[in-house]
Amino acid sequence: MDSLICKYCRERSSVTPSTQYIRCHGCQRALSVGSTEDEVLPKGLSLETRKKMTEEKERCLRVRKKFLGSNSQHGQISNQPPSVITQDPPAKGKRALLCGVTYKKQKYELRGTAQDVKNMRDLLVKRFGFLEESILILAEDEAYRPPTRKNIEDAFQWLMRGIQSGDSLVFYFSGHGLRQRDFQGDEIDGFDETICPVDFQSNGNILDNYINKAIVRPLIPGVTLHAIVDCCHSGTMLDLPHVYNINTRKWDDNRPPSGTYKGTSGGRAICFSACEDYQQAADTTAFSTEREMTGAMTHTFIRAIEEAVASNKQITYQGILDSMHETLKQAHKSGFRAGIRRLFHRKILQDPLLSSTEEFSTSTEFKL
Repeated sequence: MDSLICKYCRERSSVTPSTQYIRCHGCQRALSVGSTEDEVLPKGLSLETRKKMTEEKERCLRVRKKFLGSNSQHGQISNQPPSVITQDPPAKGKRALLCGVTYKKQKYELRGTAQDVKNMRDLLVKRFGFLEESILILAEDEAYRPPTRKNIEDAFQWLMRGIQSGDSLVFYFSGHGLRQRDFQGDEIDGFDETICPVDFQSNGNILDNYINKAIVRPLIPGVTLHAIVDCCHSGTMLDLPHVYNINTRKWDDNRPPSGTYKGTSGGRAICFSACEDYQQAADTTAFSTEREMTGAMTHTFIRAIEEAVASNKQITYQGILDSMHETLKQAHKSGFRAGIRRLFHRKILQDPLLSSTEEFSTSTEFKL
């Protein structure tokens, strides 16, 4: 008797020679036995190969459980998990929302964002003790909900739902960012910054004003949000009132001219951005020995943390920011430009930025 491996959840099912269709025991999808999309498990696999397949299956099942929760019904066939807003409340303590937008088959397709999300997930799990069940990923992959405008906005609510003092939240975005004229008088430079969902051409962008109201204003005392935004024009993407000046080593006032309140409800928000509001961010293979495309900001951020750990040094906000700037500076000198893939412009100018709802000592230990 042969076996069939589900391409969605990696569950193995037994099939007879005459069988044309079966229902996967794991995800309940209908599978075609003769389809080249499904994999027949050959006999005599090594223990190492079986172990890898089992680990991958378990990972997919965890993802499925996180998205479907207890609402999935036996026999139900669905290629998409239910709406993010219907998810079970995230675990207390640490939770994260990771968005990676590739814009597949669109004019400005990106290649680095898929790898960025994986790298950031691994960092949170392995270095900062996040549980995989507490990490919600939106990406253009069959295992996840797509990063549409609605799904991202719903995911913001998921991130804020039931927060309690002591919670540590993370929002990560890798994709395209744009600017547009500000008509509310709450931007010093006269422009609003926006992130681009996968469907931004039909359903629009998500403005910094909305992001601030969705995940900054609700923060209650004792709750801290860290945002890592890897896209163009991301400097003040959360509209936080204080921006750190790496040259003067002081905090600059970024409060809106209109006087609109951009702070929290007693909590704290801190953001690492890929570049200044007027700058472009980049994808590159320059940092990868295997020529994998990654976001320059994401790579330098993770690298700064890993190098500090390897050197038995305390991870600080200043250390991360300095390391990111230095790595980008050295990369420029060593032919970094040749490995860049950009959205609109070819000129490269990228200075990572740190912003916050309140001034603090950047020599403080970085914790998530």
